[in-house]
Order: sequence, then structure tokens, then C-alpha cells
Amino acid sequence: MEHRPEHLPDDSVRAGLARLGIHATELSYAAVGFGDHHWYVTATDGTRWFATVADLENKPHCGDGAAAALAGLRSAMETAVRLRAAGLEFVVAPFGEPVVELGDRYALSVFPVVEGTSGHFGQEMAAGDGVLVQELLARLHTTRVDAPAWSIDPPALRMDGVWSDGPYAEQARRLVDEHESMIRKRFEEFERLAEGVRGAAVVVTHGEPHPGNLIRGAAGFHLVDWDTVGVAVPERDLSVLTDNPAELARYQELTGHEPSADALRLYRLRWHLNDLVEFVDWFREPHTDDPDTVLAWTSFQETLAALGQTTTGVSGCGT
Repeated sequence: MEHRPEHLPDDSVRAGLARLGIHATELSYAAVGFGDHHWYVTATDGTRWFATVADLENKPHCGDGAAAALAGLRSAMETAVRLRAAGLEFVVAPFGEPVVELGDRYALSVFPVVEGTSGHFGQEMAAGDGVLVQELLARLHTTRVDAPAWSIDPPALRMDGVWSDGPYAEQARRLVDEHESMIRKRFEEFERLAEGVRGAAVVVTHGEPHPGNLIRGAAGFHLVDWDTVGVAVPERDLSVLTDNPAELARYQELTGHEPSADALRLYRLRWHLNDLVEFVDWFREPHTDDPDTVLAWTSFQETLAALGQTTTGVSGCGT
């Protein structure tokens, strides 16, 4: 996120780090990503760390409300630890206690700094890199560890009721009204596609293996941001790469699973519907006009445009 979290001074982050045995000499806020807050950390022994703080009141994919989100986040981070221990060296798992509470609203996870080049959300992936990611996902999907279930259904969209008086609320409400018919058709389409996926074989999935969550190191790609990990059909991950099963030949060769075009479309559509719900909730609730809200407003319009197309591609803010 561009802005620092409310009511969370650096001293609180330092205290959380100390609980993990990391005593910070340097702590600098990193205005990167969308959703969580990040710091670069240098410890007294010279080691470098990447600290991530989740705002539990704004973590709906982990749980509804701060307490449920904390439990969901902890389950996700513990899954990443198990995957790493199972031999998946590309999994960037948290160090020490996977989740450290910072009061009632925030939670800290700390990761080793990974040397390499990061991508960014929405980046076009070269064909060769796409094959490498297919190989990475094949290893993940054939690894058996305990992992949280991931609901196929997107969150419910609130189209009625009171909106806040925030700076974008009225504009957002008008856009939802203008696109109401299209939005309802997309949710109906999702339900039709979902019927063909319910009951299918499931695997452990990352959820968002896009370039923004990949770091190219000397030995290959590393995959970060495991708070969306969950058991689902393989197409949940594969849909981030493509909606064309023919482009997933390497994955099929390695796993024996023939990706379904309908399931790929389902999860690409789900991505947009999930973004839509989150943006509508953002603008319905009290909000300020800051860089993160500006980005959310632009992405909200892009999401509506993508939903209006016959074929939906993956876009939005990312995490």
C-alpha cells in the first residue's frame, strides 16, 4: 500500500520483530503492493528481512472480521511453512512464528529477503517464463500437505443500502447502477460455470501466481504472498496464466491433468467479481482521497470494463 497503516507506529512493528528475535537497526516503509503494508528491515546482526503487516479489518479473503481473518491468515502462513518443509524451495515462507499479533487489528509476518528481480501485476509474461511457472505449479499441485479450503464462490455483492459520503461514493454508486444488468448477468454466468466444477478433484493452490508475486532468482522463480493459499481445482492457478488450455501443454505433460476451458474461464471471471465486490465495499464505506483510493478507483473502472467484455482477462490492483 502507498500509505502507512493507521494507528500503527514503527515502535509496534519493532516490538513484533523483537518477539521473533529480530532486533531492527533500520526500518523503512516500502510503498509496494496493494492490500498489505510492508517494511524493509535490517537487524543488529546485519541480516535483512521483509516485514508484512496485514490489516485484519480489511482481509476478507482470510475471514470476515478481524478475529476470523487472523485465524485464516495464520492457517495460510502455516501452510506455506509446510510446503517449504515438504521440499518446495521456491515457496517464500515466513520466519519463526508465522503470524505475530500487533494489537487487535494488525498482524505481522516476516520473510527473508529474496535476491532477484520482481515482476509487477499485469505484466506480460514471456512464453519461456510461462512454461517455467507451469512447472512450478505442477510441483505445487502434486504436493500433499494440509491446507485451508478455498470457496469457489465470490463474496456477495451489496448493490442496495446506504453509501458513505466519501469522495468517490456517489460516482461509484452511479457506475454500479449503470452496469447493474451486466453485473447480474456475470454473476449468473459464474453460477452456470461453477456447476461444472463443483465436486472436481482439488489440489493445493497459491491463488495469485502472477508476475507481481514472482521473484526471478539465480536458480529460478520464487513465489511470494501465500495468504491466498487454499485447496481448489488446478485451474484456480492456471487461469492466471491463460484461458487457453492449449497453452498449458507442459503442465498437462507433468501432471496428467487436462485443464478445462470452462474452469479457466470460471476463475478468470471470479477474479473480476471478487475485485468488484471489494471495490464496491471500499467506496460504500467511509474513505479518503489518498493514492491508494485513487488506484482503487481506476482499478474499479477497469474491472467493470473487463466484466463488460465477452472474454474476461485478469486485471485489477493485485495484492
